[in-house]
Amino acid sequence: MFYYVLKYVVLGPLLRLAFRPRIEGLEHIPDDGAAIVAGNHLSFSDHFLMPAILRRRITFLAKAEYFTGPGIKGKLTAAFFHSIGQIPVDRSGRNAGQAAIREGLGVLEKGELLGIYPEGTRSHDGRLYKGKVGVAVMAIKAGVPVVPCAMVGTFEIQPPGKVVPRIRRVTIRFGKPLDFSRYAGMEDQKAAVRAVTDEIMYAVLGLSGQEYVDAYAADVKAAAAGQQPKKFPRP
Repeated sequence: MFYYVLKYVVLGPLLRLAFRPRIEGLEHIPDDGAAIVAGNHLSFSDHFLMPAILRRRITFLAKAEYFTGPGIKGKLTAAFFHSIGQIPVDRSGRNAGQAAIREGLGVLEKGELLGIYPEGTRSHDGRLYKGKVGVAVMAIKAGVPVVPCAMVGTFEIQPPGKVVPRIRRVTIRFGKPLDFSRYAGMEDQKAAVRAVTDEIMYAVLGLSGQEYVDAYAADVKAAAAGQQPKKFPRP
């Protein structure tokens, strides 16, 4: 209930008025049934702008840190994300990916829209990074289409570290649904899930026009900070 109050009464109208989003390809979002919307991730604002313009409800897998912050601000943030139906996912440890896949499949089994950022984290420099294969595993296993999405201009309004976004117009662009039924039963094959993930990222790239980096964003961030990337297995 609170989700729809925010969407249609409080937050949605405010976002539309402030950012006047150009919306392209909205007809590619199915009117009903399960589907994955896979997009680039440039800004904290992405969490709100895309859901605000969709006719259907969409559930995102949100990082657990949004639900565990300290103090009053942390509690308010957690309450907000819970109220809009977002699912916390612990991204640390070897089993993090499997936990996210289980949660995502649960959403799809209900015939709902699942939102996911295959890069796994926000881009720190506006470029598009290599996608993680969880999106492919879910698409193949659930047998659902994947709608590529590009947020354009959100990095400029709210780059990393900026709390209050600049008021500028943004574009939200959806591509034609991608059908991966030819990979049915191959969700455990590394070559198959890598191929599906790369096809999704290529579609996002075509919509966004970003520069592409064939490396994981988290690893590039860690290297820039002088840290060692985590050594969990990655197809």
